[in-house]
Amino acid sequence: MNIKLQQLSHFIMVVEEGGFRAASQRANRSQAALSTSIKELEKVLGHSLFEAGNKSTLTAFGEICLPKIIQFLKNYRALDSDLRAAAAGQEGRVRIASVPSVAAKLITNVLGLFCEKYPNVEVSLIDDNAAGVSARLLAGEVDLALGNISHVEDTAIDFSPLITDPIGVVCLPDNPIALHAQGIEWQTLLSQPFIRNGTCTLLDPTPARVLSQHALYSIENITSLLSVLELGIGVTTLPKLAFPNNESPLIWIPLTDPPLERQIGIFKLANRTISPQAQIFHDLCVQYLNDTKQCE
Repeated sequence: MNIKLQQLSHFIMVVEEGGFRAASQRANRSQAALSTSIKELEKVLGHSLFEAGNKSTLTAFGEICLPKIIQFLKNYRALDSDLRAAAAGQEGRVRIASVPSVAAKLITNVLGLFCEKYPNVEVSLIDDNAAGVSARLLAGEVDLALGNISHVEDTAIDFSPLITDPIGVVCLPDNPIALHAQGIEWQTLLSQPFIRNGTCTLLDPTPARVLSQHALYSIENITSLLSVLELGIGVTTLPKLAFPNNESPLIWIPLTDPPLERQIGIFKLANRTISPQAQIFHDLCVQYLNDTKQCE
């Protein structure tokens, strides 16, 4: 069967308008063209839809076809609307993996803007460490990942840099090293009990790796790490984004020797086209952070 959508629409118009003349005006077609469209539909179906002597009266076969065609066109319009909404990023799902510091300090702002513009899109945000977010992306668990460029070594990943995040020392304000508030050298920390954490891999290419190698303690969870630091047991290094801005008793001192920073960005699979929803979120992240830089 080669039924055309336009033929079905013309059939419904004739029924709703009560005749071919009014239906032709609604369809913006000549009455002859509309009549030809209906005849072609009847030829394909193999039966007449309208009585021969009264073109506005349905045959018994036409009565059977009417509700089915109405339902089909309703479903078609719904499908058309859904597909267009999905293509415009207005429906669907976005799955994002992010390092906790970026999720807490940056992504929540972008997420607020995204949800306001696209309230019908489902968003899934997963926290993981820098290596974990890229692994989740490669495994197809998420559409986008945000984290540290040093953990993006696979050529299958397309990385877009967003911001640089300086590395500093975290300690209590009564610690003697707190006197170096404007900046501190790594050698100054040699007399301090050092606590290694996941971001200490940033020290590895520098002489400061000694601090991590001889650490007395190792804590991966950021919440536990901050709690231990508040006890005054030791000091650690952290990117500034990972340092809490709330009423923390701790202080953050920039590391000046060596001066270190991590490159934070958003990445996606290089060999795969992401969904319209994910692309919109990707572009919104880039736009938001570019606007933030310009305001600084």
